[in-house]
Amino acid sequence: MIRPLSLILFALPISAAAQDEIVITGTGLDAPPGEAALATVEIDRTRITESASGRIEDVLRDAAGIAQFRRADSRSSHPTAQGLTLRGLGGNASSRALLLLDGVPQADPFGGWVAFPAYLPERLARVRVTRGGGSGYHGAGALAGTVELFSASADSLGPFALRAGYGSRDAIDLVATAGATLGQGEVTAAAQFARGDGFVPIVADDRGSADRAAPYRQASVMLRGVVPLADAVELQASLTGFRDERERGTAFTPVDSRGVDASIRLVGRDTWRWAMTGWLQHRDFATGFASVNATRTLASPTLDQQVPATGQGLRIEIEPPLGTGITLRAGGDLRGVSGRTAELYSFVAGSATRRRSAGGASTTAGLFSDLSIARGPWTLTAGGRVDRWAIRDGRLFEAPIAGGPALTDTHFADRTGWEASGRVGAALRADAGVTLRAAAYRGWRLPTLNELYRPFRAGPDATAANALLAPERVQGIEAGADLAPGGGVTVAATAFLNRLDAAIGNVTLGSGPGSFPGVGFVAAGGAYRVRQNLDAIDSRGIEVDARWESGRWGGGLSWSYVDARVRARGAAAALDGRRPAQTAPHQLSAHLGYRHRGLSIATTTRYVAAQYEDDLNARALADAWTIDAVIRVPLGAGIAIQARGENLTDTQIETGISGTGVVERAAPRTLWFAVTYRPD
Repeated sequence: MIRPLSLILFALPISAAAQDEIVITGTGLDAPPGEAALATVEIDRTRITESASGRIEDVLRDAAGIAQFRRADSRSSHPTAQGLTLRGLGGNASSRALLLLDGVPQADPFGGWVAFPAYLPERLARVRVTRGGGSGYHGAGALAGTVELFSASADSLGPFALRAGYGSRDAIDLVATAGATLGQGEVTAAAQFARGDGFVPIVADDRGSADRAAPYRQASVMLRGVVPLADAVELQASLTGFRDERERGTAFTPVDSRGVDASIRLVGRDTWRWAMTGWLQHRDFATGFASVNATRTLASPTLDQQVPATGQGLRIEIEPPLGTGITLRAGGDLRGVSGRTAELYSFVAGSATRRRSAGGASTTAGLFSDLSIARGPWTLTAGGRVDRWAIRDGRLFEAPIAGGPALTDTHFADRTGWEASGRVGAALRADAGVTLRAAAYRGWRLPTLNELYRPFRAGPDATAANALLAPERVQGIEAGADLAPGGGVTVAATAFLNRLDAAIGNVTLGSGPGSFPGVGFVAAGGAYRVRQNLDAIDSRGIEVDARWESGRWGGGLSWSYVDARVRARGAAAALDGRRPAQTAPHQLSAHLGYRHRGLSIATTTRYVAAQYEDDLNARALADAWTIDAVIRVPLGAGIAIQARGENLTDTQIETGISGTGVVERAAPRTLWFAVTYRPD
């Protein structure tokens, strides 16, 4: 997709009579006025850089309701459990929210999970979260909502800044950012290296001699340039890369995930506003799985996977001049992904006896339009898109490693279909400081190649893929109010009702010990599950976000309540009326900060209610309160010292529980000391 975009670039007429001063923005087209009718939350750069963990997934928790499939962060959780969802539409590790960085989709092309170590918070200017689906101009896949990351400018990053931190369990965190103005353009760069010996994921009461600490080693780099090409045209180009190495706390559980992304965006801001964005993604993911005996004294290999994948896309959008108060954005986009899983499985005496290859490709092509009208106290919005999707080249091949005829050689039929989605909304500025809003939406999501073709394991549990999965579709309504009573206080409250039809869930169909189709042997205490389309997930709830700023002080609170229930029949009938797995009814995040002349103090408390590990709601994970804190003290000459504390009360945060009752946890108390430098 990059090559055709480059040809278009060079074909553009560039004005020879450019203005003496060209102002670049480094951003895409402005958000339409109709966004006022939607439930949105913004996280500014100050809060982004106040994260005690230095992790983007921790930053996102400022917007309650955002959830990963598991509670652990990207230093200890399995990368395939790092999906994003909103409004209780969980139950699956693939992202049901659309994650964008400077307008480019970020989910893994094969699995739909998110490589969080690739996103250094310090490189970002802000985060915008739009709850609810149906976003048209952002692309397909915004089932539960949209999370937008915006890169920081050279002024924000430059000329350069350094941070060197040392933390608990011999952890090191090194960060460097830089920005410079070059002529009328700018270039920004960022890099991070992090490592640690890790902690033992299994809680003390359940662990045995086979359990050990889970070390991690992670690195990411970013280079971005913004260049004016003409009077009102700028080119934005970005190149990022990451590597994420971990172990999951026993032998035979290595993880090695790496990727490279490249994107280019042209933005025109003349009378006709327009943008063209093209991107390429490459991912290579390798992991091993193990089974542990009942006394947890011995780990044995069960599966070895390697998953290469690629993705590419192109989006073109225009905003014609229609007069004051009217904004129309229209265009089209195309996204394609391909990948496969190459596996060794059915281990005997520590050696694999069989091999499996499964994968395919999918494409989505769509046309969209979005209209906003602002008249007096009213703001109206209506948008929609039509997509043509295709799943093709699906194949499953299984054979003995020693040779002989194939055990399975299935070519799945290609499938295509059409999907329509959209949203409408209205906002009324009823009084000074009071805005009422309402919206309705319909969104959809194509099954990932991971859901279609890749089996996976979590402890003793094994889940088989399903090449016949249908797309998910959500319908929802919401109503809310935004209040600004004065004194630096703002409050937003929203009530919502969603129905997710054909929700993809992991459905329990058996238990070990025994061999099962698509996964092989499942040990005693393990569950055998298959990905299936459930009838629906019904979700309703309330979200409240409050902010307060007063001089040197600032704070915020975000709370979400969701009542989500599965609707199921047939083989999945046992799930009917139960909560989706890993979906907490309550989430709360609150923070308070003080800033003055380089001195800053910030505390954050978070709460997540009890939730279930499994689809049958038989394994309950306890609720958890955590407290984080960050203190920064300037010493002069651009040097400052920083102390950070995560989970200061050392709360046990349960992230998983096996069929035999073995509990896995997230990070215990972690303390950091860092030195930072940024020239005055």
